[in-house]
Amino acid sequence: MALRWWWRCGASACRVLPPLPLASLPRLRPPGPGSRCSSSPPPAPSAAMCHFSQRSSAWSFPNIWNIFWRFHHTSPPHLCSCSRTVSDEKYQDPFQLGRKDLKNLYEDIKKELLVSAAELKEMCDYYFDGKGKAFRPMIVVLMARACNSHHNNSREVQASQRSVAIIAEMIHTASLVHDDVIDDANSRRGKMTVNQIWGERKAVLAGDFILSAASVALARIGNTTIISVLTQVIEDLVRGEFLQLGSKENENERFAHYLEKTFKKTASLIANSCKAVSILGCPDPKVHEIAYQYGKNVGIAFQLIDDVLDFTACADRLGKPTAADLKLGLATGPVLFACRQFPEMNAMIMRRFSKPGDVERARNYVMQSDGVQQTTYLAQRYCHEATREIRKLRPSPEREALIHLTEMVLMRDK
Repeated sequence: MALRWWWRCGASACRVLPPLPLASLPRLRPPGPGSRCSSSPPPAPSAAMCHFSQRSSAWSFPNIWNIFWRFHHTSPPHLCSCSRTVSDEKYQDPFQLGRKDLKNLYEDIKKELLVSAAELKEMCDYYFDGKGKAFRPMIVVLMARACNSHHNNSREVQASQRSVAIIAEMIHTASLVHDDVIDDANSRRGKMTVNQIWGERKAVLAGDFILSAASVALARIGNTTIISVLTQVIEDLVRGEFLQLGSKENENERFAHYLEKTFKKTASLIANSCKAVSILGCPDPKVHEIAYQYGKNVGIAFQLIDDVLDFTACADRLGKPTAADLKLGLATGPVLFACRQFPEMNAMIMRRFSKPGDVERARNYVMQSDGVQQTTYLAQRYCHEATREIRKLRPSPEREALIHLTEMVLMRDK
């Protein structure tokens, strides 16, 4: 599989890369032959690389090419894409550790969605069938335990922290329902979408109802700070969708636009949910920032890999059609990197792959380029930054599980 090739680290590993000109977007090269592996974790990339303001998530850097150059040029000689980045630490299975706190998760969500109308209830329950990965709730409960352990050595998840995990999954699912309507999607998680079964109008209302139920659950926590943090997620989701509907002609602006959209549509939910449980478990603002930064970086990496899988995974494995983003007119990471090698893609990007044959041609260009590898490498660097942040907390099984989770994000195939 294209995305896995650099995880095989044998005799060859990484090499020091020469400085690159600022006049063009440099390629973020994966490790090549010439150096030995080191089991020590690499230092974090430049803080400017992926800094968002905490409230608005606006980019704080002037030029994305300059940032990529700095990010690329700070790669240490020993950076190695080994399949284990924490080989000297005890393995902690995130799903195993989070299982206790996620027990009856979907049953509890359905209790929040109590409604007398049978059809609306059926629609709301459709995606809460217990077959989802529960990726976001799992991160939230692990972060809650890690922060609690850091603060007072308590590994128990508070009821309010578990409520945040439930709310995060409800907001995420509501966004999926709305996304499927906007995209006119036919399948999700290997089955027909809500809009295909019940129609667009009812699907929109079902998504609205799930969001309203999440808001009621959020108000029940009774903490105005937590309400402010999590309502930011809903604002970001809307703003992210508007960003996705637009496009930029300038290549520099185009990549910044893509990364900001990625943060708002995917990473904001994880970042702010992690921050919320840290606030509930620990009074230290530094811990709140650690939780936020971990969630932000993991969330961006998760979406970058998702964009890679749109080109490399089979439809049956992915649970939705491949090349779906191209068909929607979206230029994701692999496309933007490929455009550096095939400038003729610029015209297709600007017309959103609307001409006959555009989708297939663009897909072929991506597969001929190193766009998949470059996007995966960028995701790897975001995961390294997430690991660097979470290591600031005191050691705990949950902290190590969150570190291991970054590896799982990179290695997933669906």
